Amino acid sequence: MKPISLLSFLVVCLVAAAGASAQYPNRNLSMLVPYAAGGPTDTVARVTAQAMGKPLGQTIIVENRPSAGGILAPEQVKNAKPDGYTILIHHIGMATTPALYRNLRFNPLTDFEYIGLINDVPMTLIAKPQFPAKDFKEFLAYIKANKDKVSYANAGIGAASHLCGMLFMSAIQTDLLTVPYKGTAPAMNDLLGGQVDFMCDQTTNTTSQIKSGKVKAYAVTSAKRVPSLPDIPTLQELGLKGFEVGIWHGLYAPKGTPKPVLDKLVSALQDALKDESVQKRFADLGATTYPPSQATPAALQKHLKAEIDKWAPLIKKAGVYAD
Repeated sequence: MKPISLLSFLVVCLVAAAGASAQYPNRNLSMLVPYAAGGPTDTVARVTAQAMGKPLGQTIIVENRPSAGGILAPEQVKNAKPDGYTILIHHIGMATTPALYRNLRFNPLTDFEYIGLINDVPMTLIAKPQFPAKDFKEFLAYIKANKDKVSYANAGIGAASHLCGMLFMSAIQTDLLTVPYKGTAPAMNDLLGGQVDFMCDQTTNTTSQIKSGKVKAYAVTSAKRVPSLPDIPTLQELGLKGFEVGIWHGLYAPKGTPKPVLDKLVSALQDALKDESVQKRFADLGATTYPPSQATPAALQKHLKAEIDKWAPLIKKAGVYAD
């Protein structure tokens, strides 16, 4: 049998890879979520996955991988086969983990291919239904006077609720008892049950609870009021000048995913974000959908780098770390 040359072998490999990319996708995809089912990122994932599945012609199965700080899902996607069948959705935590974790087993800037930005979500400062304060002024006075017994719930170190709480306590110059959970859903359950006093969480998770009167809402964290919650003032209106926290979401694939495959994922994301039902669903939850021009690898890469540069000194100053 005549030996095949290295050049011929490489040509065969390239042709085979091109053929596989051309057939992509021919089976279901998996979208890994770093947090528990029922939480705000899970909600964004399910809306996005369903909409992206239509142009791809395949079902995107949402798989939850909850863990402290949301670091398990990125690790698994980093180590997944780079064929486009396993993708990651993550929020602002993708930018904060490098500063929060000393022994992080992935690098957000070098271990992934970027697909694009999805949406931006403001947060709300909410309390259990029986909390005594009727407005933010009373709320602030109460938690400062009872700082040793008031409890603040969050979804774990590095979660959006943890970051918001960290900035809020810094802004009011008051340290409070924090209670970490493995995800926002269990934290919300305990808040509704009165086991913890208050939390800061994304509108995708709190809007229905606020409108139904199941929680007390004191403020939103955006620079402007949220159209779906027009009666709730911003923290800046209430005196915390410069306070603004927005939780953005993006999509990633394993490093080395072929460009033709990435192009199809980018196109599917852009089609999803043009969908009026998707835009309405996000708007009803207080989220702003990014335009297709931001649903690109370049836009996500630029935004992620800027967010890493923004949060690293803040986290370092706060002295918050996880092993």
